[in-house]
Amino acid sequence: MTETKPIRRIAIIGTGVIGASWTALFLAKGLQVVATDVAPNAEAALRKFVETAWPTLERLGLSPDASQSNLKFTTDLAQAVAGADLVQENGPERIDFKKQLYGQLDELLPSDVIIASSSSGLTMSEIQSGCPLHPERCVIAHPFNPPHVIPLVEIVGGAKTSEETIRRASDFYTSIGKRTIRLNKEVPGHVANRLQAALAREVYHLVAEGVVSAADVDAALCWGPGLRWGVMGNLMLNHVGGGPGGIEHFFQQFAGPLTAWWKVLGSPVLTPDVQKMLIDSVHAEVGSRTIEQLEAERDEVLLGLIELRNKVARSSQTKSTEPVA
Repeated sequence: MTETKPIRRIAIIGTGVIGASWTALFLAKGLQVVATDVAPNAEAALRKFVETAWPTLERLGLSPDASQSNLKFTTDLAQAVAGADLVQENGPERIDFKKQLYGQLDELLPSDVIIASSSSGLTMSEIQSGCPLHPERCVIAHPFNPPHVIPLVEIVGGAKTSEETIRRASDFYTSIGKRTIRLNKEVPGHVANRLQAALAREVYHLVAEGVVSAADVDAALCWGPGLRWGVMGNLMLNHVGGGPGGIEHFFQQFAGPLTAWWKVLGSPVLTPDVQKMLIDSVHAEVGSRTIEQLEAERDEVLLGLIELRNKVARSSQTKSTEPVA
């Protein structure tokens, strides 16, 4: 691939939770979107999702050409990808399904069209094995739910993915306001989900062992380290936590206790009884609140944090460009 034509037309394959959220974001960035899904009532559900998400996207800032009218829908795969500059694939997490789909896309699409998978755990090397003609244009572009709100996109290629594809994909997602990270190696679950899985293991262990309730373990996270994680990542917080001595002093002070705690972390088995204990504790925490109410609460706080972080970033950029007196 040597052509670097602008990416203006997106084909969305699969319009479930992730595909619908991607659709809303792409429309908000002024892109043309053609979506496809064979599920019953998929088009109506997609348009309703976009309409519901639009006020949030307005608050985050719409591009000049943003319009819900830029969305087209078809159940025909070939029609959906015709003329696309990038395909965002959001199909089921089944390797047999994805390999078959990528074989079809490989035949339908010109060689310069990027095929990006939202897969949360499968590796691109597995997926692109079903794409014999041009596997070099296939890449993982894994978002964090919901993609129209959360900026993170994990970029990772397979064994046959070209560096140009990774560069083009990273440039594209960055251009629409996403925060991309590059994985230098493939690992199941990528990075963010592996971090979540490690934390979830200990959360489940602590509740299952009766150490703490769901409400209290969630409070410990979101009112403690979770607040800091919304500002800085773990390693940067270690550096700050070391005081004037930075991360060097942090390791001098805490390497011993940390490694001692690692040795006693739990490895719970999610038996039916353990799952019931967790479920009952979660429902006690939820009370009478609906999923819709919880989603609204989550998104309102997320928007506030994102707006604050953007404000701080703009202020920092302004200060860095000011002439020194």
